[in-house]
Amino acid sequence: MSILGNLKKMRVSLADPIQYELELGEARISMNELIGKQIHFHYTGLIHCKICGNKTKKAFGQGFCYNHFTNHPANSPCIIRPELCEGHLGVGRDVEWEEENHVQPHVVYLALTSAVKVGVTRSVQVPTRWIDQGAWQVIHLAETPYRQLAGEIEVALKEHVTDKTNWRKMLQDVRNEEVDLLDEKDRLAEELSPILQEYISDKEDILTLTYPMAHYPEKIKSIGFDKLPDIKGELQGIRGQYLFFEHGQVLNIRKHTGYQVELSFN
Repeated sequence: MSILGNLKKMRVSLADPIQYELELGEARISMNELIGKQIHFHYTGLIHCKICGNKTKKAFGQGFCYNHFTNHPANSPCIIRPELCEGHLGVGRDVEWEEENHVQPHVVYLALTSAVKVGVTRSVQVPTRWIDQGAWQVIHLAETPYRQLAGEIEVALKEHVTDKTNWRKMLQDVRNEEVDLLDEKDRLAEELSPILQEYISDKEDILTLTYPMAHYPEKIKSIGFDKLPDIKGELQGIRGQYLFFEHGQVLNIRKHTGYQVELSFN
């Protein structure tokens, strides 16, 4: 079977293990069912902006043409630095977009891969955001009515924990199993000002995520369509938005949003 379409971030659903679907054109492919099978991606050389659909010689960000990379509200500075968000003040590149996306409940969370990470996401993106980052344990730290407040909490905690995921260690399943996220939540809450402590979540459940992986490679080699238009081999597992092939080769699907590919499998 061969299916042609533009790549999008894989859809995920919470299960044991996580379930993944790849959208290509009108088709939805269960990637879990392809694990252990030979698959072949062929990149046609075309890239289409995920916003306007126009052809672009290069994908900027994660699937944007240059115009939408520089002007679309999804690429505003507050996407990376939520503390800069002014949506709650009625300000932004697109006020209606800000209302729909940033003037909405947000969660500040602690995620555990190889180390504890603090992050921010919209409440409606729970647990998708955590799965996309490849976390294996997560806990709610705080809940805020809009993005900027969540960003303030994140900034206050950056001095104490990282806000980045070490993607190589995540893909090698390097874990610190001695960390208790509930203890970390209590410790970090004490580092916040009394005003920000008011937003601490009363949720204490630790979510443990499992991925469709039989084993993890000792070494990781990132591959992509710009240098390798044909990527094929046995699909050995999935974590985050990465597909694992033989010899530790990993393909970041989200990074190639907008790339037109033909996927073949039996």
